[in-house]
Amino acid sequence: MIQASDFIGPAKALGFTRWAGVPCSFLTPFINSVIDDPDMSYLSAANEGDAVAAASGAALAGNRAVAMMQNSGLGNAVSPLSSLNWVFRIPILLIVTLRGEPGLQDEPQHELMGQITGRILDELQIPWDWFPRDAESVEGALMVANWHMDRSGLPYAFIMKKGSVDKTELKSHWQPGSQPAPFGEDAFRAGEPELTRQQALTALVEQTPEEETVVVGTTGYTGRELFAIADRPNQLYMVGSMGCASSFGLGLSLALPGKRIVVADGDGAALMRMGNLATAGAYGGKNFHHLVLDNGVHESTGGQSTVSRAISFAGVARACGYRQAEEGLGAADLQRFLHNDHGPSLLQLKTKRGVPEGLPRPDVTPRQVKQRLMQHLGIDVPWMSV
Repeated sequence: MIQASDFIGPAKALGFTRWAGVPCSFLTPFINSVIDDPDMSYLSAANEGDAVAAASGAALAGNRAVAMMQNSGLGNAVSPLSSLNWVFRIPILLIVTLRGEPGLQDEPQHELMGQITGRILDELQIPWDWFPRDAESVEGALMVANWHMDRSGLPYAFIMKKGSVDKTELKSHWQPGSQPAPFGEDAFRAGEPELTRQQALTALVEQTPEEETVVVGTTGYTGRELFAIADRPNQLYMVGSMGCASSFGLGLSLALPGKRIVVADGDGAALMRMGNLATAGAYGGKNFHHLVLDNGVHESTGGQSTVSRAISFAGVARACGYRQAEEGLGAADLQRFLHNDHGPSLLQLKTKRGVPEGLPRPDVTPRQVKQRLMQHLGIDVPWMSV
């Protein structure tokens, strides 16, 4: 058994200062220690997939990042691990606790995952090792992890058994910097949408200067249309990990406070991981701008209706602590949103349905998009060219 500081000290010395996770009793010493350390940051994610995506956003900004989770939540992280980290080659360090370890008494819901945790990581092509249980092994284990990540661009995982880290009491208590915003009638609009998604994205491109802004386009037609309008070095197209654009953008915004981060989301994608609205409201800064292009359907899969007609993303965002959140119908609403400095902010922009004829797919690979964006941002890390 080690003390939390035995691991966190060497990890911090190697640059691991940004941590995201979902609590597990095995992880309590780490979470408490990171929260109490003024030189480190901890983001409490709504689910494990968003923790991975947020850590990945920080990694793309050049930070060493850690995502922590119980193995029962590893399933929630499979989507970003397989279709974000693997596709783009963005390495983060994973600490996965081993609940349901064979031969040990545990709750029945952990039994199967305890048997297959290592096999899941193997299938995801994520190299892993057991979490070090003596202080003398920590630095070497971290150096091996760094070597793998820098060489492959893939995550590396430590699987933590019960009793690996001694207890650490929490000395400070983090509080969100925001409170739910009041609901005014000006936040909600009735009427018909004025713009198609392509027209909205065209206006977005025109009002997001390359040197000041990073634009993250969600998976599906949004990313494809953004590429077709203008393939710029300050843009990233999420080709998978549906719903994770907002958490990825949040992690990026926290690591790059001097850049405006605009997430071009969709109603279906935003619904998939609505928990991140709470995380963004609590942690997001004034540079985080969340645009939800809402046409009421899953357009890229045949036009099946979403449930967005039954909810207000702006209302949810306001209740979650976004400084500003509105519904909009046209270009004037979008312009006002893009020029406000009261983030985290959200605009639920109602759009018309329809896809441009002959819409191309990006002819740049995800890895090329990653490399180009990092070069544009002046980031230089060993794994960037992988």
